[in-house]
Amino acid sequence: MNMPDPQVMTQEWMAQISDPNQWKTWFNMVPQPAANPIAGILQDTGASIKPEVIEQLKNDYMAKLTGLWGDFMGGKTPELKDRRFAAPAWHASPLSAFNAAAYLLNAEFLAAMAEAVEASPHQKQKIRFAVQQIVDAMSPANFLATNPDAQQTLIETKGESLAKGLTNMLTDMQKGRISQSDESAFEVGRNVATTPGTVVFENALFQLIQYTPSTATVHARPLLMVPPCINKFYILDLQPENSLVRYAVEQGNSVFLVSWRNPDMSMQHVTWDDYVEQGVIEAIRVTQEISGQDKLNLFGFCVGGTIVSTALAVLKARGQNPASSLTLLTTFLDFCDTGALEVFIDEPQVALREQALAKGGLMSGRDLGSTFSSLRPNDLVWNYVQSNYLKGKEPVAFDLLYWNGDGTSLPGPMFCWYLRHTYLENSLKVPGKLTVAGEKIDLSSIDAPAFIYGSREDHIVPWGSAYASTALLNPKKPKANRFILGASGHIAGVINPASKKKRSYWSNDQPRAAKAKPLSAEQWMDGATEHAGSWWPEWAAFLAEHGGAEIKAPAKPGGKRYKAIEAAPGRYVKVRAD
Repeated sequence: MNMPDPQVMTQEWMAQISDPNQWKTWFNMVPQPAANPIAGILQDTGASIKPEVIEQLKNDYMAKLTGLWGDFMGGKTPELKDRRFAAPAWHASPLSAFNAAAYLLNAEFLAAMAEAVEASPHQKQKIRFAVQQIVDAMSPANFLATNPDAQQTLIETKGESLAKGLTNMLTDMQKGRISQSDESAFEVGRNVATTPGTVVFENALFQLIQYTPSTATVHARPLLMVPPCINKFYILDLQPENSLVRYAVEQGNSVFLVSWRNPDMSMQHVTWDDYVEQGVIEAIRVTQEISGQDKLNLFGFCVGGTIVSTALAVLKARGQNPASSLTLLTTFLDFCDTGALEVFIDEPQVALREQALAKGGLMSGRDLGSTFSSLRPNDLVWNYVQSNYLKGKEPVAFDLLYWNGDGTSLPGPMFCWYLRHTYLENSLKVPGKLTVAGEKIDLSSIDAPAFIYGSREDHIVPWGSAYASTALLNPKKPKANRFILGASGHIAGVINPASKKKRSYWSNDQPRAAKAKPLSAEQWMDGATEHAGSWWPEWAAFLAEHGGAEIKAPAKPGGKRYKAIEAAPGRYVKVRAD
């Protein structure tokens, strides 16, 4: 077989990607920091670096660079501890090793300069973030001309890796995002989101799924699960072995779940109030009617938990208390520390979003996905640039990353309200400050035992912020709250199946007097006990405690007013964002 000529292929590649519109698409797919973050922010904010500090940093840098150059001239290969340069090809070539070492030294110098800036904590965080974006983007591993591992692959495959890399890159340009998983390996409803169930209700905002019982008896009080509207619900129902939904069903719960609609322009004027009133409150009402139960076990994950808690506060203001218990997983109620996302939240940025979207429009799923990818660019962007484009490899089949690429949009008014009143102003925690669905809300009025979970390495909802909900809920009944801290991050910490017996979690069951001050997050951790394995059984026991009597499992879904519409997972979850 005749192999392609790499030189000819390179010329063809350059011709195909010379279209400015294609490059515009490409730049929208990857993080794009300011060209000179430190100088630009210093100029904009009036922050500064002391001259003597700059001089010391320069001297340290020149000393290290001189030493690095001397080692190179002496034939000594520098040590590369960064995993981006772990491949043998980097160490086999003295020039490539020196290039990588010089890059790491420059990255160290820029990071030190960012730390030396005298600015407010928020300004300093923005500087660190912008510098890190540039540092990660400029790694020599990201370019064929400076990546010896990719060059070796090019030679070994006689140019085939370059041809395949070009195809992968152009395909992603058409999709407007970088492929992180073999998307052909998965299909919603076929091998992800497969727990048996039925859609029994739908409106313009959501479908309500009632899952088929797998036990002869169930707890009388159903479990209503509300996932985040910023993602598809099937993160909770990936495949049978790691499905939290299936696990809840197997534990004898009668499970209902909200499947949010992926907004299009017909929803451009939908508000936060609509998500509360026509979303969660309506789902509560329908679940009550189908089950014949006044009390439900309510569940919210991430922003789903924020919406559920807001809905319960609205209902309490109306004299209703439908919650037998409340489960919140990696949820903000007190936005005291918004973690990595804080870099995007300040008055100018929120005002800019409001100007564009507050009166209508959509916050696109593509933009939301790019924002979250920029928080971990080496893992979620450049890793795939190197593998998919420079080496021409196909991404592996990974259900979680398939879900991660299946984004959702948000209605502009809803998104803007959420940004301003929670992330920016942290008003949700203040009793009576916000009016939602016509009611002054007070989270402390929610009368339900709470199971609150945080993930120790969560960069989206720092665990201290998740723990802060314990001070807002049941303030006069501290024993009604149970906090569990899991290992790992925002998603992997939650999706930790009991059957796999992986990772660990922490609990602190030391009694606290009703009038004693709440423990700080640090005090809680100091007295916590680590347990091997998943936290899921702890949650199952909590649900059983508040699930009511054992009753015969319903023979069929829905009821007189609620007939089966279609099989789970329903059609709403299958709609992809533009």
